[in-house]
Amino acid sequence: MNVGCDNMKALFCYDGPLRKDKDGNYYGIALNNDMFSRYFQIADSITAVISTQNINEEEIANKYSKINLNNFQVISTPKLSSLNGILFNRALVKNVISEEINKSDFLIVRLPSIIGNLSIEIAESLNKPYFVEIVGCPWDAYWNHSYKGKLIALPSYWAMKKSVKNAPYALYVTNQFLQKRYTCKGRTIGCSDVSLRPLNESVLEKRLHKIKNMKNGDPIIIGTTAAVNVKYKGQEYVIKAISKLNKEGYNFNYYLAGGGDKSYLQSLAEKYGVIDKVIFLGTLPHEKVFEYLDEIDIYIQPSKVEGLPRALVEAMSRGCPSLGSLTGGIPELLNKKLIFDKGSVNEIYNLLKMIDKKIMFEEANRSFEKAKEYNKELLEKKRVTFYHEFIKSINNYQTCTEKNDFLKVEGNK
Repeated sequence: MNVGCDNMKALFCYDGPLRKDKDGNYYGIALNNDMFSRYFQIADSITAVISTQNINEEEIANKYSKINLNNFQVISTPKLSSLNGILFNRALVKNVISEEINKSDFLIVRLPSIIGNLSIEIAESLNKPYFVEIVGCPWDAYWNHSYKGKLIALPSYWAMKKSVKNAPYALYVTNQFLQKRYTCKGRTIGCSDVSLRPLNESVLEKRLHKIKNMKNGDPIIIGTTAAVNVKYKGQEYVIKAISKLNKEGYNFNYYLAGGGDKSYLQSLAEKYGVIDKVIFLGTLPHEKVFEYLDEIDIYIQPSKVEGLPRALVEAMSRGCPSLGSLTGGIPELLNKKLIFDKGSVNEIYNLLKMIDKKIMFEEANRSFEKAKEYNKELLEKKRVTFYHEFIKSINNYQTCTEKNDFLKVEGNK
């Protein structure tokens, strides 16, 4: 690290959770080595105040990656993201955060999160520097989650608005959507949390060859990568749409990659007469995801809630012609003609009916080119520049403070 200060200690605040095994090792999915390593560009050590859950060996093998960074520690807190948590755990968590803030030079606050909101309140009261990273929308997440979720959607929305509005520095994972909904008066940047290795042009060539060799009557394979036990991911609308299409003589299969209890979607597929057309692949190891994406013909992201979906960007990086719902950052990625209102079976039906080989050729090229914007090196350079601006502002502030303190002392002599 070379940002003008030695031994900088960062505090990372987020609801999480991280997973913990019986030996005390921590694991995550999006919260992984790559993500936490970014912060070592501006910090010598990182402490994460975050809730944790126990994990078994089967879960580790399926989708979680071990966090094994040096100078990284976890301070586990009780869960706050529930009514009981807020009522009975808030005071304890507040004390933990306050103690850790006093040991740190600055905070990295990931939002939306209740721990994040609380840490900002404390940081401001202690005049401690912080920046926020906005990775999702609590309104969409809670409103589309359940009836109980609807009760806390509005309070969560306003809490997030307040946290982001006065942040001195804010990084958004979208370019437009989250910025419009949660405005910030400070310095801001749009920089996706999704990053890809350099793309190989041979991937696009194979995709175009695949499209060229499609024959009338061959099954058209649609794919979605998302948990199958979360209704707001929207797979049910695709199942209903292909049922209607297949009854009219089309031949659509639907491949679902993702973990969770599949019983609801499975019963729905049976009810709509496409149980043999809906294929549940379960959780795929990351190295197998690209093989699955190369096998499908069209990717669809039918979610009712999203930030900027990694699964969609990865599909586009394989040249997949892609459709998606009008939510979150999805419209920033796709051809506006291939976007449908969330939850609209009829619009999905009409779009799938419209797509032909000519459109697939055009969209394969478009997807591949758009995915290049998520090149890991380009995004990392943009992100690190932003981090260094933040650290420079801390150094300038500290220099001014020290100078003022010196002048006060000299003036009192």
